Amino acid sequence: MPEKIVETTPYEDQRPGTSGLRKKVSVFRKKNYLENFVQSIFDSINAPRGSVLVLGGDGRFYNIEAIRIILGMAAANGFDRAIVGKGGILSTPAASHLIRKRGAYGGIILSASHNPGGEHGDFGIKYNSENGGPAPEKLTEAIYEKSRSISRYRIVEEVEVDLENIGESKIGEMTVEVIDPVSGYADLMESLFDFASIRHLLKGDFRIRFDAMHAVTGPYAVEILEKRLGAKQGSVMNSIPLPDFGGGHPDPNLTYAEDLVKIMYGEKAPDFGAASDGDGDRNMILGGRFFVTPSDSLAVLAANAKLVPGYQDGLLGVARSMPTSGAVDRVASALGIPFYETPTGWKFFGNLMDAGRVTLCGEESFGTGSNHVREKDGLWAVLFWLNLIAAKRMSVEEIMHEHWKTFGRNFYSRHDYEDLPLESARKVMEAVESRFRDLPGTVFGKYTVLHCDDFSYKDPVDGSLSRGQGLRIVFTDGSRIVHRLSGTGTSGATLRVYLECFESNASRHKLDAQDALSELIAIAKGISGIEEKTGRKEPTVIT
Repeated sequence: MPEKIVETTPYEDQRPGTSGLRKKVSVFRKKNYLENFVQSIFDSINAPRGSVLVLGGDGRFYNIEAIRIILGMAAANGFDRAIVGKGGILSTPAASHLIRKRGAYGGIILSASHNPGGEHGDFGIKYNSENGGPAPEKLTEAIYEKSRSISRYRIVEEVEVDLENIGESKIGEMTVEVIDPVSGYADLMESLFDFASIRHLLKGDFRIRFDAMHAVTGPYAVEILEKRLGAKQGSVMNSIPLPDFGGGHPDPNLTYAEDLVKIMYGEKAPDFGAASDGDGDRNMILGGRFFVTPSDSLAVLAANAKLVPGYQDGLLGVARSMPTSGAVDRVASALGIPFYETPTGWKFFGNLMDAGRVTLCGEESFGTGSNHVREKDGLWAVLFWLNLIAAKRMSVEEIMHEHWKTFGRNFYSRHDYEDLPLESARKVMEAVESRFRDLPGTVFGKYTVLHCDDFSYKDPVDGSLSRGQGLRIVFTDGSRIVHRLSGTGTSGATLRVYLECFESNASRHKLDAQDALSELIAIAKGISGIEEKTGRKEPTVIT
């Protein structure tokens, strides 16, 4: 199988975002589209000969075909070994762990995260560095610049590799090692959490339901929750990964995890419910008829971390993305540990972790994690909650109310306007920013504007500066309205509006979040003119 140098021409649309390059499957299947981007990665990282590459994905449509192409290119570009999950399956947190454990030079993860799959759905590819985390901005920009001038790529064509059985084979001089994608990650989880206590909890009347959404965490959840921890068979629903995620949208929120939500809000609701997304790095936590916001979840994990074996010595610090609520800030202050507010994107947390500054971190977009890997981790968060329930002998709702009684409640919500024309979304952002000079001091009922800004962040580790991260309107009592354009979609634009207010009065903690935030919601609509500029009377998703 001799390597071949293939002439090619650039595509102009290969700039990776914070989560890699995401496009429709039909785009990736264009002649040389995937090959161009992969060669741009290899040209940019300059991996020395003899390097190890980790490779896998979430099982969505085009996953196996893309893996075979990438294996042929890795062999032609001088890699000594490629480690691939059986069946091409590898969750994002498991890939991060594998990169770190095996000392790989890096890894390529094939996923569009929580975006829909199937032949007419989305596909994605990203490169993770040797620390197991997403490539830093400097590297992603270098990859993009390479993609704009690429003229050739290297490949061993017609790769025949058995990806369905564990073992080793050869492509030219490169060894392809097919591994069990689940066992190593499951062992890591067992080293962090008190499996004996969780097992005892699940032996009793405590019932759980985990929705894998026909995505990558199915095999991981069955192995850990049902086989190792003894949850009743069938506790994991939609457990078989499918190329189109069973026709669903693998985004673990109250809108798209509809099957789970119906169960958890039903008459005979289980005690605990959870869901994860396409590639396994996000989570949603539910109690019986009770939803835990991702912001509150991060705060609870931080406040109770010492109850978990892997964190019994305490936390180095905590971090959250700017749009995430300030609930964890109050915990950090009480614990006397450092706190960091970063832009959206896990690579910012990775820098802080590598520097030994933080242990736990999270984003409002259903992502939480710790320094055990360099990615957010859905099943890790689920196990953390189960460990806390077993240790505290309290329900999910009781744990939350205890937390609010101690720290107060940050009422919080995110309103997503999905698949907007980009021009309309930009007009909303421009309308908000155009009022920044006049808003400070303005009174809206009980709210008075303190200041407005476009969030920027200077990384305390590498000194890099990130600008344009979200438009913030902050009020004198700490309440906030944030507008931000998201880069996770593949068609149209997604405009996110974040709303937050703090309530110390325990008698008001049981209020519905949308009711508590109703005044801020009206203020946000008035400032932005979002209904007039987009034609949307309501958000697509409210969380």
